[in-house]
Amino acid sequence: MRRLQRESALLAVIDVQEKLARVVHGIDDVEANVARLVRGAAVLGVPLIVTEQYPKGIGPTTSAVRSAIEESGAFEPIQKMCFSSWGCTDFGSRIRASGRTQIVVSGIEAHVCVYQTCLDLLDAGLGVWVVADAVSSRTARNRDIALSRLSGEGSRLTSTEMALFEMTVESGTAAFKAISALVK
Repeated sequence: MRRLQRESALLAVIDVQEKLARVVHGIDDVEANVARLVRGAAVLGVPLIVTEQYPKGIGPTTSAVRSAIEESGAFEPIQKMCFSSWGCTDFGSRIRASGRTQIVVSGIEAHVCVYQTCLDLLDAGLGVWVVADAVSSRTARNRDIALSRLSGEGSRLTSTEMALFEMTVESGTAAFKAISALVK
């Protein structure tokens, strides 16, 4: 399926953590867009999975993202040590249990954990939508290389607004009004 559908989608927020975020290129925009995605997913009934890479060393999820998650429900991050979320945690089993087949990916760092997670999701036969304005790395160059490689590997690139409106489908609904308010 080429179109992102809310009934099939699941939002993954990969490692948007305090200590790492401080050195990530464009983090203010990334955090704001991840928070928009989280709030939009809640409006649209799209489930959410959050990961934290070695939180003892890198710290917890940033307060801006954590607040958005807590608004819509319980905050239950998956702690991991592997770069790929799929490879060494219950991330994959949670996705399989959800029955969702389209994974909307946001987070940091684009060229490490996001990249490796996306490759594993693709290898598992899932559709992957990488939200380009909701991922980054310490350098813009590493982010850009990761996005280029992910696109070449079969991930679909999207933006926060594009993904949210694609899953909203039509105007004139309560969901449309809520999503419109989020992206303004």
